[in-house]
Amino acid sequence: MDLLQRLARFLDRPMFPWKRLIVGFSLGQYLFEGFLSLRQYQILKQTKPPKVLQDEVSQEIFDKSQAYGRAKAKFGFVSGLYGQAQNLGFIYYDILPKLWAVTGIWLTRYIPAQYTGEIMHTLVFFFTFNIITTVLSLPTSYYSTFVLEEKFGFNKQTVKLWLTDMIKGQALMVVFGVPLLSAFLAIIQKTGSGFFYYLWLFGVGVQVFMITIYPIAILPLFNKLSPLEEGPLKTGVEGLAKRLEFPLKELYVIDGSKRSAHSNAYFYGLPWKKHIVIYDTLIEKSETEEVVAVLSHELGHWSLSHTTKLFGISQFHMFYLFALFSVFINNRSLYQSFGFHKEFPIIIGFILFSDALAPMDTVVKLLMNILSRKFEFQADEFAVKLGYSKELAKSLIKLQIQNLSTMDADWLYASYHFSHPILPERLGALGWVSDEKKSNGKARDVEKPLKAADREL
Repeated sequence: MDLLQRLARFLDRPMFPWKRLIVGFSLGQYLFEGFLSLRQYQILKQTKPPKVLQDEVSQEIFDKSQAYGRAKAKFGFVSGLYGQAQNLGFIYYDILPKLWAVTGIWLTRYIPAQYTGEIMHTLVFFFTFNIITTVLSLPTSYYSTFVLEEKFGFNKQTVKLWLTDMIKGQALMVVFGVPLLSAFLAIIQKTGSGFFYYLWLFGVGVQVFMITIYPIAILPLFNKLSPLEEGPLKTGVEGLAKRLEFPLKELYVIDGSKRSAHSNAYFYGLPWKKHIVIYDTLIEKSETEEVVAVLSHELGHWSLSHTTKLFGISQFHMFYLFALFSVFINNRSLYQSFGFHKEFPIIIGFILFSDALAPMDTVVKLLMNILSRKFEFQADEFAVKLGYSKELAKSLIKLQIQNLSTMDADWLYASYHFSHPILPERLGALGWVSDEKKSNGKARDVEKPLKAADREL
């Protein structure tokens, strides 16, 4: 506590150039990520697949994958510039203090005095700000869904469904946002300088609550979950779960094809009650053993305690974030740099603190991706030990083709952005050799003694 207080005093200096510093962080991150994207774009201009995929991926599919990657990269350049312009515009034109003042006027005019105060003001500000940012994001969201994804055959949404999802999302924001944000502010107001301990405990409770409530109340609003029908796949998955002593409660198929042609599978739930969800697109385009192989990889994460470790890391990350926030929450120089001279709202402090923390977040992102890729290799190795090496490799190749995922990547770009190893790396770790190469190898083995015999004759 004493260390945090000394740090708070050290950082709260009159005339400290917080605005220039945060703008510099923002521009620096934008330029760095743009540099990485340019490096990756050169990879996406290659005309031949990596050697390990040359017998698995046709030239047509590879060309389409590269074109999809370049289209997403170009969209990323434009949307990134658009987002950066928004961010700088909000800062340059002092949108935050102006919006805080406007929402305060609304409260004075339309809300009885007994219901006003910082919490109510924050709620009105937050939801107004959210509406503004949602409207500003509509052009890029629409283009991504109905132009980019549509062009490559992935989009299955209608405009009506897209708008309906957006409205549902905003409604959920209100339903969950009001009590959670109110509790967040009340904890800080009532618990003094050590608020971050209580805020962290609250955050842990919210995570457990969301894990419990998500499949019951949230997921059904967007997708239909159906019990997996009896058959070889259900038998295979249940057998795998029993073999690993995985606490499987329900096995579902999700109608992912309702929105996209992409495929996936995952599990969720409390430690003693897990649910497995398989996309209908994965079942449709894969053999039964290949789907089981994918799930052997996913359950490998559980068996190797990857999910527990990541949960623990996330708790530590959340605790240190709240602890650092206690350093900035009363930093008058930070507030004043952004136009808040008389009022110092908690929510504004948290927003500005998040911006100031951007460089550290970049480092955390890099480290977490490195750890995540390590876990992916370990889960692949787990599936191999279960006897699914060939099936997992085939399934990974199919998923790569179906999703038109990036076939190759610049090492620096991948280190920063990718939470999963690229396919050639995974196939190399699996020791994959294509059937065609195996047959060619056998043919060469047969030819060698024949030629030797000819020479001996």
